[in-house]
Amino acid sequence: MKKVPYRNQFSKILGLSLILFLLFASPLTAQDATVDSSVTEAAAGGGDAANGKALFNQNCAACHALNRKMTGPALANVEGRLSEDEGLAKEWLYSWIKNSPSMIKSGDAYANKVYAEYNQAAMTAFPTLSDGDIDDILAYTAAPPPTAPASAAVDGQSGVNGSGGSSGVSNEIILGALVLVFGLLVIMLLLVNKTLQRIAQANGIVVEKENAEKRTPIWKAFAQNQFLVLVTTIFLLLGSAYFAYGWMMQVGIDQGYAPIQPIHYSHKIHAGDNKIECKYCHSSARVSKTSGIPSLNVCMNCHKSIYEYAGNPEGPSKEDIENGYTNEFYTGEIKKLYKAVGWDEENQKYTGESQPVEWVRIHNLPDFAYFNHSQHVSVAGVECQTCHGPVEEMEIMYQYSPLTMGWCIDCHRQTNVKVEGNEYYEKIHAELSKKYGVDNLTAAQLGGLECGKCHY
Repeated sequence: MKKVPYRNQFSKILGLSLILFLLFASPLTAQDATVDSSVTEAAAGGGDAANGKALFNQNCAACHALNRKMTGPALANVEGRLSEDEGLAKEWLYSWIKNSPSMIKSGDAYANKVYAEYNQAAMTAFPTLSDGDIDDILAYTAAPPPTAPASAAVDGQSGVNGSGGSSGVSNEIILGALVLVFGLLVIMLLLVNKTLQRIAQANGIVVEKENAEKRTPIWKAFAQNQFLVLVTTIFLLLGSAYFAYGWMMQVGIDQGYAPIQPIHYSHKIHAGDNKIECKYCHSSARVSKTSGIPSLNVCMNCHKSIYEYAGNPEGPSKEDIENGYTNEFYTGEIKKLYKAVGWDEENQKYTGESQPVEWVRIHNLPDFAYFNHSQHVSVAGVECQTCHGPVEEMEIMYQYSPLTMGWCIDCHRQTNVKVEGNEYYEKIHAELSKKYGVDNLTAAQLGGLECGKCHY
């Protein structure tokens, strides 16, 4: 009986097939076909709807929307509705927009009806708007809303309105076909291997696995070398001590901590895109020890009128889409705010049924450490970004700085005291500058390293 070595070629072929499958089965994603939509221009009394949109957003959008009530009534096709329902001509709108309080005082019936219906909230007068400007605004309000483009192939690619069109189906078919081919290949290799073994047995050939040459295991050779064992032991002890020290020094440090809040708040949109100053919301940072959590009424100062997120003109970025930060997502978070504060969108009033929002605290110093925001913000003039990092770029707020004792001490040693316009520091600054022989004093030289300053 003849014996031949068996090198397990089947497993190598199977492994090679798996590699080829993974290479060819890379994710196939259809490119998004974006369709630009523009405001439909409609001639209403010779007005320019495009210019009217700009004027509407600048003067009217704070209190009015096209298709829903806000502080004032909905303005979609307002000229046509007033003409049909109330018999009012365009001249009435000219007078109302330019000086509504005067029309209310004159006893105009419809003017007083609107005034009473909307809680006697007087409309801002716009005497600077010309009749042509008002015509443009009315043209914009009369323009039909842009229709959503249907899913269609654009430049050979399928549209992405809705579920992704036929492109997603094609990807699934291709991936399924590759899986089927790979499965058939595996079955064929199994059958061929089994057939070859039967042929070998029928011809009296015994297939044996090839034995590797006997040699000393690497672990035994290492254990027999005392020098290598000694060096490795010393290296492991030093490495363990280094990592143990590093781990223990991080106890209580929450740098990078970014909890998920009950209502998603994007500092990137508010402080970055819309340039809202930090101390508008965190107003107590100017006068108090803490910066404070803004009440929901502060949010409603803007979101009473901003009821949906329109996003940037160029649309959400690829990164935002991957993270789920779409216009619909942000609009949903605004609805959470309305629910918490008890705001009735339809009737534009508070219901009185509010719910507390359990915000998760991010920056938290130990109880034995004293820090005063007003001393740093108002007296020292320290910018918020100095400690909190580039807040205007953060989608999710996180702890930027370590907030350790060493970090604070380094800042006090490097930061000069601001004495301009502060008579309190003039005399002591002059004496200490003479003592230390410097022109500018640091916070440390002014006593910023004394234990009692922060630990009381």
